[in-house]
Amino acid sequence: MSVIVIPAADVDRVMPMRETIEAMDRVLRVLARGEAQLPLRSLLRLPDQSGILGLMPATLADPPVMGLKVVSVMPGNHGTELDAHQGAVMIFETRRGQPLAILDATSVTRIRTGAVSGVATRALAREDAGDLAILGSGTQAISHLEAMACVRNLRRVRLWSRDGGNARRFAAREGARLKLEVEVMPSAEAAVRGADLICTTTSAREPILCGEWLAEGAHVNAVGACTPTTRELDTAAIMRARLFVDRRESALSEAGEFLIPRAEGAITDAHILGELGDLLLGRCAGRRSPSDVTLFKSLGIAVEDLAAAHWAYQRARAEGVGIEVELGGRR
Repeated sequence: MSVIVIPAADVDRVMPMRETIEAMDRVLRVLARGEAQLPLRSLLRLPDQSGILGLMPATLADPPVMGLKVVSVMPGNHGTELDAHQGAVMIFETRRGQPLAILDATSVTRIRTGAVSGVATRALAREDAGDLAILGSGTQAISHLEAMACVRNLRRVRLWSRDGGNARRFAAREGARLKLEVEVMPSAEAAVRGADLICTTTSAREPILCGEWLAEGAHVNAVGACTPTTRELDTAAIMRARLFVDRRESALSEAGEFLIPRAEGAITDAHILGELGDLLLGRCAGRRSPSDVTLFKSLGIAVEDLAAAHWAYQRARAEGVGIEVELGGRR
C-alpha cells in the first residue's frame, strides 16, 4: 500500500504550533480517560555509553491508530550541526495493521514537546504571566519560545545559554521571526529572577535553576532532563512547586527532578499532584492562588508523538505533502 514519508521540512509545514497545542490538549484528555495504551519507553544504551536508542510504542482509541517512535539520543551532538535526537515516527491503522506514514522524529519531537508545555502553561500559569525566561538555546528553546507566545502575551523575553554565541544568534534569529525582543542574559539567575514564566530546555546533568531564584506566582516548564540521574532544577525548586507531570508512571521511573529529591527524603510520591490530562479534566486542582509556584515536569510520552504524527499525516494527505512509497505485505 501507499505510505507517506514526511521529511523534516514538511513536518514543520503541517504541524503549526498553535494547532499542535490543541492536538496535544486533546490527546492528554484521551490518555486521562484511559483510552490509550503506552508501556514505559525501552532504552538501549551503546556499549561506550555515548548514546541511547529509545523505543516508544503506543495505541490510541481516538483517533484509532497505533505506532512507534524510534529515536537515538546522542549528547555528543550538542554544539554540532546535528540535533541530539535523530529518528522516525511510524504510524499504522488499527483495523488491518497497515502502515500509514513515516515522519521525521526530530521535528515531531521538537514541535509536540513545546506544544505540551503550551498546554501546561495555559492550564497552570497566571493569566497575566508574560515575563519569560528560557534557559538553553537549542531546538527545544526554539519551540518553547513559540509555544509560550501562543498561550500568553509576552512582554519580556530573557535567554541564557552556556554557549553565549549560540544565545546571541538565537536571540537575533528567533526574535526577528516572532517579532519579539530577546535579551541575552549573563547568567541563569539573571534570566530567572523576576520571571513569571520559565522554560528549562538544556542538556544539563546538574541543576541550573535554584528554587531561591523563583518569584512568587511563577510557572516552570522543566523539559531538558529525561533520566533518573539528571535534573535541571534543584531540590528547593521542586519543594516550592505544585508539581504536575505528563504521566505519573514515567515520572516515578525516569524523572531525576522528582527522584533525586525523593531519595534525599525531601518529598514523597504525594508531591506529584496529578497528570496534566487529569488537570485538564478537572480531576485535580492546579494553581490555587496567584502566589503559587507551579511546575510541569515534561518527559515526553509516546501518545503525544502518535497523536501529533496522525494529525500531521491527515494534513499531509489533504495538502499533497510528503513522498509516497509502497510498503506493507500482501498475499
